[in-house]
Amino acid sequence: MCGIAGVVSDKPEVYADPGVFKCVQDVLLRRGPDQRGVFVDPGGAALIHTRLSIVDMENGVQPMVFSRGEEEYIIVYNGELYNTPEIREELESLGHTFKSYSDTEALLLAYVQWKERCVDRLNGIYAFAVWEKRSRRLFAARDRIGVKPFFYAVRDGVFLFASELKALLRHPLVEPEIDEKSVAEIMLIGPGRTPGCGVFKGIEELRPGECGFFSVEKGLRVWRYWRLSDAPHTDTFEETAEKTRSLVMDAIRRQLVSDTPVCTFLSGGLDSSVISSVAAEAFRRKGMTLHTFSVDYKDNARYFTANKFQPNSDEEYINIMSNYIGSEHHKVIIDSRELADALYAAVDARDLPGMADVDSSLLLFCSEIKKHAKVALSGECADEIFGGYPWYRDKDIREREGFPWAQSTRFRASFLRPEWNIDEEYVKERYETALQDVSILPENAGERRFKEMVNLNFDWFMQTLLDRKDRMSMYNGLEVRVPFCDYRIAEYLYSTPWEFKDWQGREKGLLRFAMEGALPAEVLWRKKSPYPKTHNPAYLKIVSDRLRDIISDANAPALQIVRKDALERLLDNDSPTPWYGQLMTAPQTMAYFLQIDYWLRKYSVKIA
Repeated sequence: MCGIAGVVSDKPEVYADPGVFKCVQDVLLRRGPDQRGVFVDPGGAALIHTRLSIVDMENGVQPMVFSRGEEEYIIVYNGELYNTPEIREELESLGHTFKSYSDTEALLLAYVQWKERCVDRLNGIYAFAVWEKRSRRLFAARDRIGVKPFFYAVRDGVFLFASELKALLRHPLVEPEIDEKSVAEIMLIGPGRTPGCGVFKGIEELRPGECGFFSVEKGLRVWRYWRLSDAPHTDTFEETAEKTRSLVMDAIRRQLVSDTPVCTFLSGGLDSSVISSVAAEAFRRKGMTLHTFSVDYKDNARYFTANKFQPNSDEEYINIMSNYIGSEHHKVIIDSRELADALYAAVDARDLPGMADVDSSLLLFCSEIKKHAKVALSGECADEIFGGYPWYRDKDIREREGFPWAQSTRFRASFLRPEWNIDEEYVKERYETALQDVSILPENAGERRFKEMVNLNFDWFMQTLLDRKDRMSMYNGLEVRVPFCDYRIAEYLYSTPWEFKDWQGREKGLLRFAMEGALPAEVLWRKKSPYPKTHNPAYLKIVSDRLRDIISDANAPALQIVRKDALERLLDNDSPTPWYGQLMTAPQTMAYFLQIDYWLRKYSVKIA
């Protein structure tokens, strides 16, 4: 994994100060601490790279250059390809020769051979840009699922792009400015984002499955090369389960390829246990022991109270799984104060207010994992694809209009100062627009709402989690791979009937049935439990005290957006409306406002 950035312009003054490119590169070093490179074509383009070396560490240096005929191609790339062998074999059959076994070279030659259609052949997580020096145009693409980021801005005919917002903001042409739309995103949508929205004024992001060209003469042209599309499903339940098992196991095995140590997250839940089981078996065949990692909080067992979202704690199941697969397990315990202190580093990582301590805990967790490995596998996206969330299965929630994880728009809007002309209509418009893009065959009309839910989760909720995973891990120079995000799984499951996914009335019933024999029964059939969060009242006290400090400071940046009296009510209310899904309740809502205030201050955000 890496950090990428670049500029395309025919203005010589854009390239006059190379220190600008170094400044942009410096803020991406956490993503790629192992090697840095810059390619400059004066009056054409500058491509910037920082590398986290995972595969072919000697020969995968970037920016990578290749010449063919009169054209010269230069690539910067962030990601991993999981079908590199197949791509290499096809390219070699067409006469190409390779100097390395890096996926960067395979991707570059794939572009040379097939141009923009190369994306149709890629299986992986990626964001990349290729500059065609003679043609003077840039091609850029983002992976189908949206695991890797690609932000961009156009200023006075200059095209700028980067892996992270902070890199764009380091360029003198891009100001950290927000407007009414930005505030609506932070207050009514956040910590999610409208697809393609970079929150800062004039900054956008390639959506998952999008690619495009930019040239000074023709400007920017972007199109979507992949989306979830409905198709006839003719397999029986047993055939579906067998194909699901095959796809899941193949995705996991492909993602174990690395020249550096690989480990897995292990929460004791279904998804991480499936990944850890398959990985441990692959390690055993090589005479190796898999290292697994879990996160918990100081004194959490003392304060844990079961509820419908989290019926039991994880520790018992983690121990069962670790013993079952023979892993060397590491437990990371986080203290309440360090969890609160890391709220601010989590903003530095995400460049926006995020999921509060759901973010900061992952940031601290990844910091500990990085001491042992450079690559980890995690179970994100299984719930979206296999229907694991309560809003898939609860008829009342499922049929309610609006984003099911954010049914609190009126509550959110109550925090806004009256001068902001923002209301619930902002969210309603985005919800209705999202439903217009749903692919469904006429014969599957009875499943429309289920497919709408998949699309809503895929394009919105899942993207928030993928943002979180990418920024918190890459802030620590840790590459986290997500096997359930293999697009082949998503494509196949999208057309699979809901009655198959909900086998025996169980969330992710199809996945459970498909993976029988890979896990102990008590883990295989364990009720879904979310990412662990702290239940320690010490954490609530810390964030409450810090929020009071903001309220008492007349110059606090957050008070330009948020009503002081609304924050006071939040502090006095023991159980306010959840802010975002089941993970962000009272303590996390308070922490979110701490992050907003810090973000406005740290990034010197200007309000238009």
